[in-house]
Amino acid sequence: MTNRVYLSLGSNIEPEKNMRAAVEMLATLARLRAVSSVWETPPLGLTDQPDYLNAAALAETDLTAPQFKRQVIRPIERALGRVRTAAKFGPRSIDIDIILFNRDIVQLDNHTIPNRELLERPFVGIPLAEIAPDYIHPETGQSLSEIAASFSVTEADMRLRVDVSLALTPSKTFTQSTQKQSTIIEPGF
Repeated sequence: MTNRVYLSLGSNIEPEKNMRAAVEMLATLARLRAVSSVWETPPLGLTDQPDYLNAAALAETDLTAPQFKRQVIRPIERALGRVRTAAKFGPRSIDIDIILFNRDIVQLDNHTIPNRELLERPFVGIPLAEIAPDYIHPETGQSLSEIAASFSVTEADMRLRVDVSLALTPSKTFTQSTQKQSTIIEPGF
């Protein structure tokens, strides 16, 4: 069975390099279908650290949510030097979270999918709405575009980084087209 995994990505340690590397690794470990624009946001909690770059990605996989976390996300985070510490809001080379998994409600470790951050944090909801605006939240019944529109955001809160692109270079197996500043990646036939 093919599953659709909606991901949030963030980094504030060499973020341009690590975000790109994470997307490239995702494309090798899953069928990457879309990548959002990149957004810059101030850190939460511990404010004495660099700003974050954030984006969203949509991938398809035959793995379950727990398998995807163990076999795709954790290896990418380890490869990019992610160190988990007690500081929940500390600096990180890369952070990848499953926000939505198909239209399922799933308990994954200490988190529930859909991840509540989708409704609370613009840097999660807005990039996801960019790549899947018509997706309907399985609990609230709202589309991702409606969720994104509910956030009151200023440029100080969240700034589009047009100078940073996570678009992948087309290869023999992928072609790309741009839609609403996001990169949609479809299999090439």
